[in-house]
Amino acid sequence: MVSYIKSYQWLVIGCILLIQCTSKPIKTYEANWESLSQYEVPEWFKDAKFGLFMHWGPQSLGIEHEGWQARHMYMQEGAQWGDDYNKHVANYGHPSEFGYKDLIPLWKAERWNPDSLVAFYKDVGIRYIVPVAVHHDNFDLYNSTYQPWNSVNMGPKKDIIGEWAIAARKHGLKFGFSSHNDRTWYWLHPAKGSDKTGPLKGVRYDGWLTKEDGVGTWWEGYDPQDLYAVPNSTEYEDDWNYMSKGQTPPEAYRLNWYLRTKELIDQYQPDLIWFDGPMPMRTHEEASAEDKKRFEQTGLDITSYYYNKSLEWRGVEGIVHIKSWGPGTVVDSSAVVMDIEKGSLTKTNPYYWQAETSVGSWYYNGTTGVELSTQVIVHNLLDVVSKNGNFLLNVGLKPDGTLLENERQALQEIGDWLEIHGEGVYDTRAWKVFGEVDTELVSGDFEQNKKPLTARDIRYTHKENELYAFFMDKPAESYLVLPSVTSNDFQIASIQLLSEGIELDWEYGDDSTLVVELPNEYAYQHAYGLKIRYQ
Repeated sequence: MVSYIKSYQWLVIGCILLIQCTSKPIKTYEANWESLSQYEVPEWFKDAKFGLFMHWGPQSLGIEHEGWQARHMYMQEGAQWGDDYNKHVANYGHPSEFGYKDLIPLWKAERWNPDSLVAFYKDVGIRYIVPVAVHHDNFDLYNSTYQPWNSVNMGPKKDIIGEWAIAARKHGLKFGFSSHNDRTWYWLHPAKGSDKTGPLKGVRYDGWLTKEDGVGTWWEGYDPQDLYAVPNSTEYEDDWNYMSKGQTPPEAYRLNWYLRTKELIDQYQPDLIWFDGPMPMRTHEEASAEDKKRFEQTGLDITSYYYNKSLEWRGVEGIVHIKSWGPGTVVDSSAVVMDIEKGSLTKTNPYYWQAETSVGSWYYNGTTGVELSTQVIVHNLLDVVSKNGNFLLNVGLKPDGTLLENERQALQEIGDWLEIHGEGVYDTRAWKVFGEVDTELVSGDFEQNKKPLTARDIRYTHKENELYAFFMDKPAESYLVLPSVTSNDFQIASIQLLSEGIELDWEYGDDSTLVVELPNEYAYQHAYGLKIRYQ
């Protein structure tokens, strides 16, 4: 018996050793592009297709332009959009006395209910949420160790990101956050300025204040320099083109950015991270080679760290979105997920990517205006998905934490459409061609389509033995021609109009392209979908 047990033990040990020797080694990432190129986009992201972006914070107080309040309120002249300096002075006072820091306690989030909001998001078909964790304003919306100016210490006095994460996971949505502060120290540079004209000419703005100046104020004990981030030795100069020029941040700020971003990852274990620009941290175009290497390495360090931690937590990589600002700004599209702001591509991308846009302004700005109709949002969603992409739609919550009624209505309308047509969106993949083109679109950021597409604009998706063909309006004819679907592709079993749930007659034309007979009447939809089942 003893001999039998020993033999059995050795057999078990041998099996374990054999499994260890033959199993796939655990993947690890190093902080360089070559190592990151082994990246694999997780299947959940390929299936999800539709996410929700949420810009919200002190910049939602509603008198400035789309989340540039913390910058433009200090620009007496030269701001890109509108008359934001004068609006701030009229509403709050001169920025030497009432600066951006003083808006923070006015943001209270008193009606915010993340559980109710996320439940609504899930109901309308959202698969992942991406709230802003820190914008260019440098105010952290989480329990931050390395930035005292945060939403737990002041303002709402809540861990905004933590509560979003809890709600997302409760309702089965994937969770991520966005980070915009890798260039904050220069973006906030105007806070170091002063009026160039008028009765307060030369009076420095509050960006020069220090901790010692706070005695007896609401911010006593906090150092404004931690918020404004620009060294006090640096005088402000006109920098309208700051994004194209870039700047090399101080070493202390680089380290602070790294520690804050790493803490976000460790505390909230996100499924994805969204960076507002190319791989952080970018340096001045004329920076020394040594500076470029040191600072640009920081983003690679964070990305490899996050991929490795995600593999440790879940067995799959997380997602790092970095924005395309033109050719060459995304060094390797296989190593990250490229993001295009308010734009699309004109052809199918070989790597998974994402387009993001907003129902209205990025941040609530006191208006209820919308940039895109629900119909156009649906058309752009289909265009992106057909080209191997995901679609991230932003809503700008009001300061109290509630949705604007027009945003809620837009999401509900999209959700109603997805309830019928979502099977042709979720869990699908790009087909051999993305579609048929009647309306020529433009590729690149800030080139998004703003008008409805036509009945001759068709987009394809597929999964298993089903091809979906979406046409964007009712054709004038009683039939629809699908030029890219030929008798050589597959043997068709049936074709169904999704909105009506009825099967349609079809035939191949003289040129072997598919022609589908349409009913005389069918219900209005933002876009119409055919499900082509094949054998």
